[in-house]
Amino acid sequence: MSKHPASTWDPASEEFIREPLAAYDRLREQCPAAYSERLHWTLFRHEDVMRALLDHKTFSNAVSQHLAVPSGMDQPEHTEYRRILDPYFSQERMKTFEPVCRGIATRLVLSLSARHEVDFIADVALPFAVEAQCAFLGWPPILHERLMRWTRRNHEATLAQDRKAMSEIAREFEGMIDDVMEARRQAGVGPETDVTAALMHEKVWGRPLSNEELASILRNWTVGEIGTIAAAIGILAQSLATTPELQDQLRRDPALIPNAIREMLRVHGPLVINRRITTCPVEVGGRRFNAGERISINWIAANRDGRVFEDPDKIRIDRDPAPNLLYGAGIHFCPGAPLANLEMRVVLEELFNHTTQIQLVPNIPPVNAIYPAGGFSTLPLHIELVTAP
Repeated sequence: MSKHPASTWDPASEEFIREPLAAYDRLREQCPAAYSERLHWTLFRHEDVMRALLDHKTFSNAVSQHLAVPSGMDQPEHTEYRRILDPYFSQERMKTFEPVCRGIATRLVLSLSARHEVDFIADVALPFAVEAQCAFLGWPPILHERLMRWTRRNHEATLAQDRKAMSEIAREFEGMIDDVMEARRQAGVGPETDVTAALMHEKVWGRPLSNEELASILRNWTVGEIGTIAAAIGILAQSLATTPELQDQLRRDPALIPNAIREMLRVHGPLVINRRITTCPVEVGGRRFNAGERISINWIAANRDGRVFEDPDKIRIDRDPAPNLLYGAGIHFCPGAPLANLEMRVVLEELFNHTTQIQLVPNIPPVNAIYPAGGFSTLPLHIELVTAP
């Protein structure tokens, strides 16, 4: 493996905390393959990111030392697990789940009725992400507060790179999953009971999923989903508050909401990076890499690349969605995209149904989240709810 250079950037530095989008843009133009001690090499240009996404033989997903089903797998394992997991996000399942999802969104929005100024992340985005995911999986409401606390602690430990705390937090989450599965085993429930029970009856390679595989899938569907959905909903709300003409347009024509969501999250993505590892020597981003090099792909920088997106800072909902990497590309395209699309659409629809205006709070700016999180850690908004007749 080649000798690594000195770090050229730090994702937790003041520059990336203060103006993350501008900082990623600068790196994409000045150093499209940059090295940091934390992430090793990172690719920033859309063309280079697409190369890594589509050439899955050269850029392997098997990066983690821990089992990661299916995101940390290559073919043929990846294909076998996707075979049983993709149907959980079918159109029929989304149609069935939508009323439940909408009920959660409506209740959270209406809970703001006594207040005009709110922290949208703490009051809406994070609770919605936790409650919606628990409802989808069939987990009890008693876990809501515990999962929100766990999400915050996990982010703090990851930010501090506190390995001991990260291990303890990981074991805590595994304990939650063990309790959830054990309750279903003791009750002898069938696969029709809920998503978690159905997963416990799935088979790969002709055998039942192991406890480790089930825990990995459920961890992937909660840890990743909760943080990313909460960040995405916050970004959408901030985008609407800062572009009142778009907010008015979507209020008048809700059919435009799905396209608008993808475009708003192209301009400001909720997920910062994913990891790969090279399996053979390769040249990309103007650099030559040996086999075994750890590579990160920066979604935010790639989705703001002016070589692909004209006026990349501008939200244009009539753009061709094909180059948008919100959900990735290739065989690892996010299987949960239908659920994420449903959840974000429903939240915006219920916001528009029950409010007349969404604005930033004067003189109290949002606080950017710190890597590895995307979006905002706090988002003060002034929300005018519809007054009952």
